[in-house]
Amino acid sequence: MRRDGDRLRFVGAATRRIARGMDLDEIVMGLCRATVPTFADAILVYLREPLPVGDERPTGPLVLRLRRTDRIPAERDTEGGFAPAAQPEPSELETVGAELCEVRPGSALAEVLRGVRPVFTDTPAARAALPELLGEERDFALPDGRRAILAPLRGRRRVIGAALFLRGPERIPFEADDLLVAAQLATHSALGIDKAVLYGREAYIADELQRTMLPENLPRCTGVRLASRYLPAAETARVGGDWYDAIPLPGSRVALVVGDVMGHSMTSAAIMGQLRTTAQTLAGLDLPPQEVLHHLDEQAQRLGTDRMATCLYAVYDPVSHRITVANAGHPPPVLLHLGGEAEVLRVPAGAPIGVGGVDFEAVELDAPAGATLLLYTDGLVESRLRDVWTGIEQLRERLAATAQLTGPDHPPPLEALCDEVLDMLGPGDRDDDIALLAARFDGIAPSDVSYWFLDPEDAAPGKARRLARRALARWGMEDLTDAVELLVSEVVTNAVRYASKPVTLRLLRTDVLRCEVGDDVPQLPRLRQARATDEGGRGLYLVNRLARRWGATRLSTGKVVWFELNRG
Repeated sequence: MRRDGDRLRFVGAATRRIARGMDLDEIVMGLCRATVPTFADAILVYLREPLPVGDERPTGPLVLRLRRTDRIPAERDTEGGFAPAAQPEPSELETVGAELCEVRPGSALAEVLRGVRPVFTDTPAARAALPELLGEERDFALPDGRRAILAPLRGRRRVIGAALFLRGPERIPFEADDLLVAAQLATHSALGIDKAVLYGREAYIADELQRTMLPENLPRCTGVRLASRYLPAAETARVGGDWYDAIPLPGSRVALVVGDVMGHSMTSAAIMGQLRTTAQTLAGLDLPPQEVLHHLDEQAQRLGTDRMATCLYAVYDPVSHRITVANAGHPPPVLLHLGGEAEVLRVPAGAPIGVGGVDFEAVELDAPAGATLLLYTDGLVESRLRDVWTGIEQLRERLAATAQLTGPDHPPPLEALCDEVLDMLGPGDRDDDIALLAARFDGIAPSDVSYWFLDPEDAAPGKARRLARRALARWGMEDLTDAVELLVSEVVTNAVRYASKPVTLRLLRTDVLRCEVGDDVPQLPRLRQARATDEGGRGLYLVNRLARRWGATRLSTGKVVWFELNRG
C-alpha cells in the first residue's frame, strides 16, 4: 500500500510537471526530468517526423526521430522516489539509439505501437521491435529481464511516438503496476505534445497573419525619413488590431496612417487588414484625409455593426512644409520640434470608425524641417496604471528629455528615438499591443523646386524643354539636360494632346531628379510596344528605358505622370 501511494504521488507530480510545458521541447523535457531518476535510470523519447497537426492525415511513411535522451549522471546519487536504486554501471545505458527509424507496416514495432499499451521489453513482441527502433547496427546495452518498458505515445488521433524507460542492473526491476505508471506518463505526454503542436501552428499562423498585415518595409519618400515599431500585447496574444502605414502620394507627398481595431484576436487582425487595404486604395485616389476616414467608416459598417476602430490619417507635403491631419477617435500625435520642444497637436478627436453618420474634420498645420511627428496607438500611453492623458503627458516629457541629449540643433536619431519611447513602458503597461510610426520632416527647400503652368497647345513641349534646361543649368546638372529634355518633351506631348486645362510641370531636386507632369485627364497612360509602321506610341517606351523609375497616379482632378533620374 505504501508503494502504491508513492506511485500515485509520483504520477500526480509527474503529470503536473508535464502539463506545465507550453511548447514541444518543454513537454518532452518535463517527461524526462519527471522520470529520471525517480522512475527510471534512463529514457529515450522518439517522436513522429513530421508531427501531424490536428486532424491532418500523414501522407508518408511512419518515421520516428529520437527527440531527447536523459539518464542519471555517473557522479550523481539517486535519492528519494518509490524505488531507490544504486548507480547504473558506467557501461550500461550509455549508447543512444538510432536517430531515425522508419516503421515498416506489419513489422514487430508497428504491432507494438498499434497496441498502444506499454509493454515489458522481455516479451517476444517487444524484443523483436527493439532492434528496429534502436537500430540493428547499434550495439545498445539493453538490461535483461523486466528492466525496460516500451510505451507508445498516442495523441488524440494517432500514435505520435514512443518512450523507452530503462533501469540499470543494480536497481529493482519494473513491476506490473509500473506499466500503469508508464501508461499515465505516455498518455499525458502525448496529449501535451498534441496541444503544443496545435499551439505552435496557431502561433505560426498568428505571426504570419500579423506580419503580412503590417508593412514589411517602410517606403523611402522624398523629404521625410520614417521609422516604426510594433509590439504585441503579450507572447500569448501576438495578434491584434493595431496597424501603421506610410503611403507615397503624388507630388512627393506621403500619407501617414496609424489605427487600432478593438480586440486582440485573429478576427481583429483580419479586420485591421481590410481597413488597411481600404486606406491604401483610398490614398491611391488622393482623397483628402477627412474623406478617407469617411469611407473607412462606411467600410467598417459594411463589415459588421460591432466593428469599431480608431484611426489617424495625415498627409505631409515636403514642398509646402505643411501637414493635413484628420482624426477618428485616436490619441493625438506629438510633434517634437528641432529645438527640443514637444507639442501635443490640437487635432479634433472625431468619432471612432464604425459609428456611422458623423463628419470628420481635417486641420492643416506647419511641419517645419527637422521636426519629428510621432503617431502611436493607445497601448503606448494607456494601461491599468495610468489614464490616456497622463500617458500622453509622460510621452511628451520623454520626447523632450530625449531631445535635450542631442542639443537644440541636432534632432535625436530616429531609430534611437523609437527605442527611447518604448523604454517608458513599465512592467504593468503592456495591456495592449502597440504600433508606433515616427516621421522626421526634412522637407524640400524652395530653391530645389521649379514649377510652371503650360497652356495645352502645340508649343507647350518646346517651352517645357527650355524651362527644364534653364532649371538644370541653375542647379549645375547640365549632364542630365539631354535625357530630361527628351523625356519631358514626350510626357508633356502626351498631356497636352488631350488636356483642356493648363498642364503643370514641376522639377524637384533631391537625392534624385524628379519630374512631374499633371493634367486634367483621368485616364492613365499605358506602356505598349509600338509596331515598326506606327508613327507614335514610343513616348512611354523611352521613359521606361531611360528613367530610373516612373509612374502615373490618378487624382481627383486628373492625373500626374512622373519619372526620376539619378543625379550624376
